[in-house]
Amino acid sequence: MKNEQVGFGVVASGTGQVFMDPDPDKARDFFRKKSKKMSVKLTSMKKAVQDHVHDRDYIAIGGFGAVRTPFEAVHEIVRQKRRNLKFAGHTSTHDMQVLAAGGVIDTVDIAYVIGLEARGLSKCSRRLFEEQRVTFNEDTNYGLAIRFKAAAMGIPFIPIRNVMGTDTFIHGCGKIVTCPFTGKKLIAKPAIYPDVAVIHVHEADKYGNARFRGISVSDIDVANCTKHLIITAEHIVEHDSFRENPDATQIPYYLVDAVVESPWGAYPGNMPYEYFSDEEHLKEWLTAEKDPAAFEEFLDKNIYSCKDHLEYIEKNGGLRKLKYLRELEMLTDGEEQNG
Repeated sequence: MKNEQVGFGVVASGTGQVFMDPDPDKARDFFRKKSKKMSVKLTSMKKAVQDHVHDRDYIAIGGFGAVRTPFEAVHEIVRQKRRNLKFAGHTSTHDMQVLAAGGVIDTVDIAYVIGLEARGLSKCSRRLFEEQRVTFNEDTNYGLAIRFKAAAMGIPFIPIRNVMGTDTFIHGCGKIVTCPFTGKKLIAKPAIYPDVAVIHVHEADKYGNARFRGISVSDIDVANCTKHLIITAEHIVEHDSFRENPDATQIPYYLVDAVVESPWGAYPGNMPYEYFSDEEHLKEWLTAEKDPAAFEEFLDKNIYSCKDHLEYIEKNGGLRKLKYLRELEMLTDGEEQNG
């Protein structure tokens, strides 16, 4: 058969760096050695972070914006004073704000990391870049999602067409290549295999089987490509409930390294069908950032002096506030269902 391929050469490269090795064979070698045993993985948040989040790791945080985001884990990472973390900023809003405030990250793949969406811009997140305290690549939400997809598929890159001809491409780590079948120009996006990821779910069992409600965003791909996975769950349920309905399992136990019972673990963000975001408290974060001295006191009160997440919640309204946020979420959900 005549070979009519037209080559696959690199036409242009972005100026950014590839922060994680995209070689799928190296990743496969790691996963081949990872235990697949169905053992009990329940642990505390403190120990999960101690055991699986290390200085200089590349970390991915599940959820999207302030929705189903594992804020208890984010606080614990800051409380344990991790340093020089690389971070996948895939629509990271309050999680980026907290990590930036704690000084734990020095490298970022950016999709969206400065804003808290309609709430405003984070000064401490913005300051990292203005003061050149981080190395970064620019990307889009789709671009980062595709990089996790490539890793989950076990391939070194996926070709896409967005950001062609933009500054986002120039300041990113993609490469323009020629399609071997059509001769068209495409952007090759390298795979990301995180060292560790934390994903918050509605329910998990003691082995790590997990399920959640609402959109998954990139969490399924992240779970399948990260080297170490911490699952934090609103509820720990009996294993039989997964056996009775196996099709509902979105993250299987053999991907998981640690399981943490984390009720209200997405506070002050939104946990779909459980509780609404604490908009009043999120506004307090943005206000406190305006005064560096006041912000230090704010961080000490809300993170460093808290022994755990429940104490943090207690300082910001406690059970009464949680009850209100649960009622607000149920009301909002009801309006959507009826609207």
